Amino acid sequence: MKKLDRRDFLKTAGGAIALGGLGFPFILQAGKTKARVVVIGAGYGGAIAAKYIRMADPDIEVTLIEKDKRYVSCPLSNEVLSGERDVKSLTFGFSGLTGHGIKVVNDLVTEIDPVKKIIKTKSGQNFSFDKAVVSPGVAFKWNEIKGYDEAASKILPHAWKAGEQTVLLRKQLLSMKDGGKVYILAPPNPFRCPPGPYERAAQIALYLKHHKPKSKVIILDAKDKFSKAKLFKQGWQQHYGDMIEWVAGAAGGIVESVNPKARTMQGQVEEYKGDVINVIPAQKAGAIAFATGLTNEKGWCPVNQETFESTIHKDIYVIGDSCIAGSMPKSGYAANSQGKVCAANIIAAVNGGEVPEPSYVNTCYSIIAPKHGISVAKVYKLKEGKIKGIKGSGGLSPLFASPLTREMEASYAIGWFKNVTADMFT
Repeated sequence: MKKLDRRDFLKTAGGAIALGGLGFPFILQAGKTKARVVVIGAGYGGAIAAKYIRMADPDIEVTLIEKDKRYVSCPLSNEVLSGERDVKSLTFGFSGLTGHGIKVVNDLVTEIDPVKKIIKTKSGQNFSFDKAVVSPGVAFKWNEIKGYDEAASKILPHAWKAGEQTVLLRKQLLSMKDGGKVYILAPPNPFRCPPGPYERAAQIALYLKHHKPKSKVIILDAKDKFSKAKLFKQGWQQHYGDMIEWVAGAAGGIVESVNPKARTMQGQVEEYKGDVINVIPAQKAGAIAFATGLTNEKGWCPVNQETFESTIHKDIYVIGDSCIAGSMPKSGYAANSQGKVCAANIIAAVNGGEVPEPSYVNTCYSIIAPKHGISVAKVYKLKEGKIKGIKGSGGLSPLFASPLTREMEASYAIGWFKNVTADMFT
């Protein structure tokens, strides 16, 4: 494998590293293994952390453990529901990562021993580590809504983990009668991808507009406000008229129980019956974070926000949706940024170097229609040990923008996806 010099590496890194001027200590001579790093989860955070550690120092042994044989991206998966893309376009293998000298293991991690520094898997394998990176995404709080457990999700899909659930929800939309009602139950904060349920409503409406125009999409929301609300409402009205309705928590949007077989939901005000019901449950850190004792009383993982090392277990780092990352949202781009910062800190810890204060970045794109994109962006810095947004950085798409601007934002969303997944898997 060709080694990168510092300049080339920083060009490749992009994102948080480029924005923050975050330097990596580089080892220019090959030698014996210095450290064993095991990364759990091959998503937007884990794949990036594994790749950048290995690229920065080939003398660090990197093992990436992922339970699925292929990774299916949640970002852009709402477009599967409209028919604008298929799941195959969101699916990635790991050969690019093995090409960097990363050992990719297809298995489920069942236990992390933070004292003995051993990771155990479902198949009975054991992996010793000096540093571990945990990037397990989110888990669901089953039965937070009475009657909605994992079995119920086979009837009323959440589709909040892309793949089979996305395909199931798409099939239900295809088989629904014209004039039917699609309900989306938006979760309480915090949850993965704050704009996601509202982009989903638009993408479902896009399909219905062309194939079942008498139908409705109704969002029942546990909250009274949501990300990019004015931009979404403007876009919904522009492209879909009154097809999309949003019901805030204070107006009856809170659902207390569901009956999957009857396809009914009991709200605080009235009972709802839908032809298709998409329940997005309340969320918490991934299962392995709980099994390892990495979570706090609220169900998320506290970390040193400069390094992403757990404040509970030394030498275990938590990135992505499961961690508490100050003002950063739980998004794919945030996980990507955190993975790079985490990688730089592990490299520094192994080699005894220092890393400058990092910068972090996030952009959340939403596609309301094929030529109508909107976004929210922010650059973050560390202040008094917390990740906080830099005033004046990023911001929202303008509310009254030209059609060309909206079209460009939609193309930027597709371009971001292509670039970030290439960064992850090649």
